[in-house]
Amino acid sequence: EDEEVIAFLDIKPLSKGHVLVLPKKHFENIYDIPEDLLCKINVVAKKLAIRLKEKLSPDGIVLNQNNGIRAGQTIFHYHIHIKPVYEDTPIFEEGEHRKNVNKDEMDSLLNILIGKEVI
Repeated sequence: EDEEVIAFLDIKPLSKGHVLVLPKKHFENIYDIPEDLLCKINVVAKKLAIRLKEKLSPDGIVLNQNNGIRAGQTIFHYHIHIKPVYEDTPIFEEGEHRKNVNKDEMDSLLNILIGKEVI
C-alpha cells in the first residue's frame, strides 16, 4: 500500500494467493483512469506476481481486468486480479471459444482500428 495504490487478498479467491490491486481514488474502469496511475498499478501487479511466483510456486499466473457488464465487470472501481494458477485451478478455457477469421475480415478490422478507409 502507498498513497495511491492498495493491494489485498481476494475474500472469495479463485486460487491460493488471488490478489486485487486497485487505486485508492475512484475510477470506474480503464477508460477513466489516468495513464500514469494505470502504469503504477501495473508495476505493482508485476511485483506482486513475482512475489507470488517465488513464495507459492504456482504453475502460472493470470492477470485480468474487466470493463463493462458484458465483459464481466461486477465491481465498478478499477482493479486488476492477480490469480496464481495451479493444476486444479478452474480457468476459462478460451481455446474452444476462439473463432476463425479470414484475411479480408482481419484487414477490414485493422483499417477500422487504425483509422483508414475500409478497402
